Amino acid sequence: MNTLITYSIAGVICLIFLILYLKGLKKRDARAREAAEKGQLFSEGPRAQHPHIDNNYCIGCATCTTVCPEGDVLGMIAGKAVIVNGNKCIGHGLCADACPIGAITMVMASPSMAADMPQLTPYFETTIPGMFIVGELGGLALIKNAVNQGRDCVDTIAARFKENPRPPMPGVYDILIVGAGPAGISASLRAVENKLTCITLERDEVGGTVAKYPRQKLVLTSPVQFPMYGKFKKMQLSKEDLLAFWETVLNRTDFNVSTGEKVEDIQKGPDRIFTVTTQRNQYRARTVVLALGRAGDPRKLGVKGEELPKVMYRLIEADHYVNRKILVVGGGDSAVEAAMGLASQKGNQVTLSYRGERFSRIKKRNAKRMEECMKSGIVRVLFNSNVVEFKPESVILDVARQQLEIPNDFAWIFAGGTPPTAFLQRVGIGFGSRDVTLEASKAAKQADVERRQLAWITAAPPGYSHKNKFV
Repeated sequence: MNTLITYSIAGVICLIFLILYLKGLKKRDARAREAAEKGQLFSEGPRAQHPHIDNNYCIGCATCTTVCPEGDVLGMIAGKAVIVNGNKCIGHGLCADACPIGAITMVMASPSMAADMPQLTPYFETTIPGMFIVGELGGLALIKNAVNQGRDCVDTIAARFKENPRPPMPGVYDILIVGAGPAGISASLRAVENKLTCITLERDEVGGTVAKYPRQKLVLTSPVQFPMYGKFKKMQLSKEDLLAFWETVLNRTDFNVSTGEKVEDIQKGPDRIFTVTTQRNQYRARTVVLALGRAGDPRKLGVKGEELPKVMYRLIEADHYVNRKILVVGGGDSAVEAAMGLASQKGNQVTLSYRGERFSRIKKRNAKRMEECMKSGIVRVLFNSNVVEFKPESVILDVARQQLEIPNDFAWIFAGGTPPTAFLQRVGIGFGSRDVTLEASKAAKQADVERRQLAWITAAPPGYSHKNKFV
């Protein structure tokens, strides 16, 4: 009798836990379905490398859904991992790393997404011999890829110079690099390391897109090999960490950079020397490395008064603006992060204007923070709204087909950018469809190996050597 009672109690306890577990699964599936429906309604799908899940092997452990830094890219539906917000994926590859049975591989977006890209050789050379493209512009996002490509590209150039030496020419650089972002800095440092004459042109400031990121934004999630420094062994790096590191390294090297120079034209002469024309100067070089990124020029609204000096397209330091009436235009992560950053400064009154009926493209953590800001009144959000006109001391908005004029001191527009496709075509670079799935997969697998290797080394007892132990 006592045994029967004991088994009954144990059975009831197990049943309670089973019911709670099943309810949790049901709620998790419901959240994933809701996110998937939202992704289908408002997302164009993955834009670059992203996870491919083989459901024949997925065991439903949900590990991949918990490691992504970008939020709800993956979800669990019917016990299987699925992509629910592919547009948020930027290719970290941590999900593939975390999967215990290898059911996830990193691939590129559909062939249509890979169309109209510069045609490149495996050595990053364009259809114009001697002109190279590295970084995001070549199709693969992530700072780690950009750093690796900038380094490897210059290694290729240095090897060619060694095989086919040419006498130095007065006023002609060995390498001219366009862009001082991650790929451009990496290429520049490698050129210095290889004792090549080099100049880097940057239209804005050293750091490229990274310098425009909001504070503490995570920019690296795996180790990376920096020229003239070696492997940077931090597993995670914020914007401030990376910029500080770059500044330290660049101050120790002969880094020849000219900022405030936008390249307007590149021509290759009969003598195989490139002439690069900017707004201020002309330069000559034996090879050219384009590390431009894909953002290009900021997209404008095309409304009256947009030329006023108070209207800007990027925010560097939010704490420079206090006690101001501010408008932020846009519905992506950049706009939301800028609005929240500006709203946290003393005395600012921040309004966010978005043409959509709700936020659909922002990270989960940003959505949660913005919801709190809206509830507390820190940020005023106007959905279904568009800018009609900027005035010196105000701005006119169309809100649900009714005009609203609000006081305004500064405005920031985050409407994306125009890729430099037209510029590349004008200088003669060939374009076409390109399947870079294999490139992305290789990059992700290499990052996976390096993360595992670093984790292994970090966990080892002091003095223990892992040399030749890791495969």
